[in-house]
Amino acid sequence: MASMRKLLWWVLVLLMECASFHLCIHGEPQVPCYFIFGDSLVDSGNNNNLQTLAKVNYHPYGMDFPAGPTGRFYNGLTPADIIAEHLGFEHYIPPFATASGGEILQGLNYASGSSGIRNETGRNWGANINLNKQIENHRNITSHIAGMLGSKESAYELLNKCLYSVVTGSNDYMSNYFMPQFYDTSSKYSPEQYADVLIEQYSQQLRTLYLLGARKVSIQGLLTIGCTPNATHTYERKGTICVDSMNNAAYIFNQRLKSLVNQLNHDLSDAKFVFVNIFDIPFTNTYAPGLNIEISGCCEVDINGLCIHNKGVCQDRILSSFWDGFHPSEAVNKIIAAVTYTVVLPLLYEPQ
Repeated sequence: MASMRKLLWWVLVLLMECASFHLCIHGEPQVPCYFIFGDSLVDSGNNNNLQTLAKVNYHPYGMDFPAGPTGRFYNGLTPADIIAEHLGFEHYIPPFATASGGEILQGLNYASGSSGIRNETGRNWGANINLNKQIENHRNITSHIAGMLGSKESAYELLNKCLYSVVTGSNDYMSNYFMPQFYDTSSKYSPEQYADVLIEQYSQQLRTLYLLGARKVSIQGLLTIGCTPNATHTYERKGTICVDSMNNAAYIFNQRLKSLVNQLNHDLSDAKFVFVNIFDIPFTNTYAPGLNIEISGCCEVDINGLCIHNKGVCQDRILSSFWDGFHPSEAVNKIIAAVTYTVVLPLLYEPQ
């Protein structure tokens, strides 16, 4: 059963690769601009100059990326990079930290490794750019765009047509709720209460994006955070392959997030928000409980779960689910991107 699920996912990837090639080989991108918010799952280099342990601008990161180590937390492309290819952009969307000039008109990547919905999330790693700050950075960019185009109205006419992708929430669990040595959230809230707290803040953040012009918004749910190599090597699994308590918390959050997306679509009827479910993507080769199966990444990791500088990596990266202790491989990112593109495709042709 598990092998069949993986086969189906790979078939989906191949179909989506063909579909995107057919759609985007000629002509302009399917949207004029693409803005990305989130954490290390989509960070493309915004953490490189921050005082943090959560930065990866060194080998072996980027070993399968044309430019080498850039601050992407993978061996190769992020899901956002692959989606940009599907959308027909000639270049990957640049990180906010290094973007300049007219390139901001095609979008920016504001994502920051270790960041989350809550401001304090991930601070155990050092500095990061939390989602509130990312949105504030975008507010400033919208003002720059208005200046470049001559008016606020012209800027919003452009921004209304752009695609917005938000990928966050994992660290609010992995680098907050499940780290009681640094944070008190697990002693203050049950998993249900914590999900409610997160969703309340997330709602306000997404509504602010709407006020800044967002009308086509993709919101990615959490993956099975209890199946990451770091989680399975750190927490008690009680005879199962993954850490069930972490996956259960992520599932609760995802259910609340689906409801939030429905509410946003009801309240903000001139916009369209879509939920991207990646929770069901299979990250292990088998799900048989009770077996002593270890989930490992492709690279040798340090105590923090990141690849050790210049150490060797596995040879079968295309068959590996995880790259390091936290992040999927580029091969899995192609699945995530294919799922996301399938969900957002109807948004791309809706009139504004």
